[in-house]
Amino acid sequence: MSPAESPRREVGTEGEERTVAVRIVRLDPDLPLPTYARALDAGADLHAAEDVDLAPGERCLVGTGIALAIPPGTAAFVHPRSGLAAREGLSIVNSPGTVDAGYRGEVKVCLINTDRHRTIRIRRGDRIAQLVIQPVLRAAFTEVTELPASERGTDGHGSTGTRSSAGQENA
Repeated sequence: MSPAESPRREVGTEGEERTVAVRIVRLDPDLPLPTYARALDAGADLHAAEDVDLAPGERCLVGTGIALAIPPGTAAFVHPRSGLAAREGLSIVNSPGTVDAGYRGEVKVCLINTDRHRTIRIRRGDRIAQLVIQPVLRAAFTEVTELPASERGTDGHGSTGTRSSAGQENA
C-alpha cells in the first residue's frame, strides 16, 4: 500500500476535529454516501437501499448501498437515529451493530419496528441509522482463578437503583 493510499489519522488537540480516512465503495450509484448532518455530529447518516414496510414487531435486514474499508484499530458502529426511535418506534435489533475492520461486504442494518400498532414504511433513500467510527482495543485475555476486589463487587443489574443520589433513597 503506497503512502497516498494508506489510511491517515489526523489527531488534533482539544477542540480540534479528529478524522480518520475510510475507503468507501458506493454499491448503489443512486444513493448518497454517508454524511454528517451537522459539524459536531458523531454519526454519519446511512440510507436505505430498498423500500421496506415493517409491521408491528417485525424486523428486517436493510442494505445501505455501501461497503467500507475501515482502518485497523478502528470499527464502525451502527446506531439508531434518535428521532426515528422517538417518533416512529424504529430501532436496531443489535444496537449498536458492529462493522469490523476486516469486513468488506455491504453494510446492512437490522431494523425493528417497536410500535405495537402501526406499520413503519421505509423508502429507498431514507436515512435509517447512523455510522460512528471509533478506535478499538483488542483484549489480551488472562485466565485467573480469582478477580481482584472492587467497590461494586458482584452487584449487577439494577444494583444502583434508579433515583438520583441527591438526598433520595435508591429504589
